[in-house]
Amino acid sequence: MKKLVGCICALATPFDGAALDLPAFAALIDHQLDGGTQALVVAGSTGEAHALNEAEFDRLLGFCVERVAGRVPVLAGTGTANTHKTILATRRARAAGADAALVVTPYYVRPTQDGLFAHFAAVADEGGLPVVLYNVPSRTGCDLLPATVARLAGHERIIGLKEARADAQRIGDVVALKRVDFAVLSGDDATCADAMLGGADGVVSVAANVAPAAMRALCDAALRGDAAGAKACDAALTDLYTLLGAEPNPIPVKWCLHELGLGSPEPRLPLLTLGAAHHARARQVLDALRPVQPRHSGAA
Repeated sequence: MKKLVGCICALATPFDGAALDLPAFAALIDHQLDGGTQALVVAGSTGEAHALNEAEFDRLLGFCVERVAGRVPVLAGTGTANTHKTILATRRARAAGADAALVVTPYYVRPTQDGLFAHFAAVADEGGLPVVLYNVPSRTGCDLLPATVARLAGHERIIGLKEARADAQRIGDVVALKRVDFAVLSGDDATCADAMLGGADGVVSVAANVAPAAMRALCDAALRGDAAGAKACDAALTDLYTLLGAEPNPIPVKWCLHELGLGSPEPRLPLLTLGAAHHARARQVLDALRPVQPRHSGAA
């Protein structure tokens, strides 16, 4: 597959009571493609992967692959706290038609760096899909260090890194590892403009669920080195970033999508719907986005 670049959306998963809401999911996918999103992630942390059973994972992913029909790459979130389970999930993702696997560091168990290397190498060797490493220590309690990423980047099936640590030093360290066949992607909307201006290849974005065209415009500006343009796009999205951090992801983004007519605002327990104290501000943010969220006219 081609190198991952630009605006990549970590899709939310709409539910209809206890079931998947596939019509709402179809509308969300179309919203992304119309807005110029350049790749999609299914069943990541924003997609409530922890709350999906195997049949739901397979159905959701297969539905997205069919709906997208090859227009953009589809990545599947297959990471678990166990290597064998991750390999099995990655094989199921391959069977469902995914183009690559987004594999988070094993959470809760806190492996060593050598353990992380062995884990990701085994998934790449045995899972059957290209692998994008995913480092998000705030969620997992485990930090994939740049030196370990450097060791893994030489594997022919490891094609990139989503780095959700937002500090400039870490981004600089991992950007130094990028090459023609290994992408470095920001995992933090609020700092992704700086990351891309500093050499990152793109962003795996939560905000793109709500504002795909605006996020695509930001990425386009940053990747062509237009710092002023990227900063202007970023400034227009700052209030959205803040809103999406008001409660744990994906609580706020699901509420925003509901306001846009894209599914229920309810995540699965133990997550709850966005607190009423945030609703008025959220509507203000969504209203303010309308001028910077036109339909994207370029090819995805």
